[in-house]
Amino acid sequence: MTATATPSPPRAGRREWTGLAVLVLPALLASMDLSILFMALPRITAELHPSATQQLWISDVYGFLLAGLLIPMGALGDRVGRRRLLLVGGALFGAASAVAAYVPTAEALIAARALLGAGGAVLAPSTLALIRTMFRDERQRGAAVGVWTAAFTGGIALGPILGGVLLEYFWWGSVFLINVPVMVLLLVLGPLLLPESADPRASRRFDLLSAALSMAAVLPVVYGVKELAAHGAAVLPVAAIAAGLALGAVFVRRQFTLPDPLIDVGLFRRGAFSASVGVSALLTFSLVGFGLQSAQYLQLVQGISPLPAALWQLPTAAGTVVGIALATQAVRRVPPGTIVGTGLLVAAGGFALLSLVRVDSSLLLVLGSYTVLTLGVGMAMALANAMVIGSAPPERAGAAAAVSETGAELGGALGIAVLGSVATAAYRSGVAGDIPPGLPPEAADAAGETLGGAVAVAEGLPGAAGDTLLEGARQAFTAGLDSLAVTGAAVLAVAAVAAFVALRGVTPVDDPDGPR
Repeated sequence: MTATATPSPPRAGRREWTGLAVLVLPALLASMDLSILFMALPRITAELHPSATQQLWISDVYGFLLAGLLIPMGALGDRVGRRRLLLVGGALFGAASAVAAYVPTAEALIAARALLGAGGAVLAPSTLALIRTMFRDERQRGAAVGVWTAAFTGGIALGPILGGVLLEYFWWGSVFLINVPVMVLLLVLGPLLLPESADPRASRRFDLLSAALSMAAVLPVVYGVKELAAHGAAVLPVAAIAAGLALGAVFVRRQFTLPDPLIDVGLFRRGAFSASVGVSALLTFSLVGFGLQSAQYLQLVQGISPLPAALWQLPTAAGTVVGIALATQAVRRVPPGTIVGTGLLVAAGGFALLSLVRVDSSLLLVLGSYTVLTLGVGMAMALANAMVIGSAPPERAGAAAAVSETGAELGGALGIAVLGSVATAAYRSGVAGDIPPGLPPEAADAAGETLGGAVAVAEGLPGAAGDTLLEGARQAFTAGLDSLAVTGAAVLAVAAVAAFVALRGVTPVDDPDGPR
C-alpha cells in the first residue's frame, strides 16, 4: 500500500506579491518612527528645550506604547479581521503623525509620540500575519518575510537618512508629516489588494482583562528598567519591575485557563519560536540604541549638517539588505541556527570596532563599523522572523506576529532607554569638570544634561570658555558612545552563544525531514 503524497500548498501569484508591497509600507514606517527622530533631536532640543529625561521619553515612548499594545492588537486582529485592523491602525497612525508635526512643547510631543505608538500597535501585527496567510509555500513565505524584514530593519536604518534629507529643506515636524501620504496610500490600496483573514475558530469575545494585564505587565517593567539605567538603584523602579513581573505571571496563568486565550502561550514551548523572539528583541535593542547616539555624533561631534550626515549613513542601510540576502540564500543549505549565531557574532564585532571611535576618528571607521553591525543584524533578523511565523499555525498568525513584533519593539525601546542611559551617565560624569563656573543654573543644567544643550550654551560663551566647554562635551559624549558599544558587543556575543545552542535542531529549508 503506497502512501498518498501530501499536496503542495498553493503558490502565491502576482496579486499576493503586489499586496506584499502594500504591507511593506506600514512595516517600514512603524520601524522608521523608532529612529527618524535621531536626526531631528538636535533641532527639537533647540526649539522645545526638553530635559535629558524628556529627550529619552520623546525617543522611546513610541516604542513603549507599541510594545505594550501589540499582543492585544494581534489577538484582536485574529478575531475581527487582520486587514480591517490594519486599515484602522493606518488611519490612527496618519492622524497622530499630523498632530505630532505641529506640537508646541516637549510634553505635547511626548503625548503625540505615545498616540503614534498606539496607532503603530494597531496596524503592525497585521502586516506579518497577512504574509503568513497570503504565502502558503514555505520558500515563497521565506522570501516574503525576508522582504518584510528588510523593510522593518531597513526602516530603522533609513529613518535617520530620511530625517536628514527632510531637515535640510523643512522644519523638524516634517519627519512626522511624511507619514500622512503613505498612510493615505495604504487606506486606498489595502482594500483592493489585501485579503481579509481571521481565525475562524476564534471566539468573537475579546478578553479585555487579559488585554489590560498584558499592558500592565509590560509598561511597569520597561519604566523600571529605564529608570534604573538612567538613575541607578531606587525603590520605585525596582517595585515597578516586580509589579510588572507579578502581573505577567497572572497574565500567563489566565491564558492557560481560557478556552480562547489572547495568545497561545504554548508557542513558547517551541524552541525555535522562543529563541527567535529573543534574538529579534536583542538585535533591535542594539541597533536602535546605537542609532540614536550615532546620529548625534555625526552632527554634534563631527559637525556635519543633517543632509550630508544622512547620506553618509546610506552604506549602513545597504549592510542590512546584504545581510538579509546572504541569509535567505544560505538557509537552503546551512542550518538556520548557524546563520543566526554567525549574524549575532558579526554584529558584536561591529560594536567592538565602534568602541574604538574617538572625537577625531575618520568617518570611514565610524560608518564602516556601523555597516558591519547592520550586516550582522540583517543576517540574524531575517531568519528569526521567518522561524517565528513558520513555527506558528496559520490561525494564530496574528498572535504569533504580535509576540515577535512586541519583542522587537520592546527591544528597540529598551535599547534607547538602557543604552541611551549608559551613554548619558558617561556624558554627565565626563562633562562635569568642563562646565565654566558662574554659569546661570539653567545654562549649567542644559550643558550637563545633553550634548545639544552644551553646544547651545557654548555658542553664547566668549572665546576660550566656549571652546573648552564644547571640546569637553564632545570628549564626554564620545566616551559615552564607547561605553555603549562595549555593552552592545557583550550582549550580542552572549546572545550568539545562546542562539547556537537553542537553534541547533532547526534544519535548512531544503531538508524536508529534519526537525523544526
